[in-house]
Formats: sequence, C-alpha cells, structure tokens
Amino acid sequence: MIAKIHHANTATEFDTLERCYIKELSNSSNDEQVSIAQARVEPGITTAWHKLKEVTERYIITSGQGKVEIEGLQPTDLETGDVVIIPADTAQRITNTGSTDLIFLAICSPRFTPECYISIE
Repeated sequence: MIAKIHHANTATEFDTLERCYIKELSNSSNDEQVSIAQARVEPGITTAWHKLKEVTERYIITSGQGKVEIEGLQPTDLETGDVVIIPADTAQRITNTGSTDLIFLAICSPRFTPECYISIE
C-alpha cells in the first residue's frame, strides 16, 4: 500500500441495478483490505436483495431514515449515526423510509469488486 489522499470532489456518483446510487470514495488494488463508498437511496426505494461473496460490509448511516433487512435478523429501523454490520455471504437489502435521500457509507473488507456481488432477485 502507498500513502495517498482521495479528495471527495473527484468521486463521481453512478446509478446501479441495485436501485441506488454509488460514489466510490476509495477502492483500489493498492489497498486490497478495504473499500469505502457513499450510497444514496431515494425516498420510497428498496434496494435489490443481494449478498457479497467473502466480503463483510458495514453501513454507517450519515443522513436520512431507513429499514435494513439482513438474513437471520428482524427488519430494523435506522437513523443517522447507526452502524450496520453485514457478515460475508449474507443476504441484505435496505429501504429508504423517509422523505429525503438515505445516505450511508458502505465499508467493505476485503475491498468490493464487481465479482463479489451476488444478486438474489
């Protein structure tokens, strides 16, 4: 790994088939241990059921309200400041239950790659 600064204004948001928008803040083969993305879910939208193969994911809710569904747990309401830990290979989805965008950081370890994404829908 090499030392590097990622400036927030250089990340470009893109939409996904998962029904949310992603802004990759840090995801590089120079840092295989972790990736960090900002996710945005519009009001009333539920993301697609999915899991990440061999990747643990953490959500840190930075604004908005939602409800997360994780395999093996009851659906749980979320608000700003909540942290969700999703073990590798565990089905998950999140719904924006508020009237403004639900925004959260998605921190993956090891880092997210498209090959680890498994759609369950």
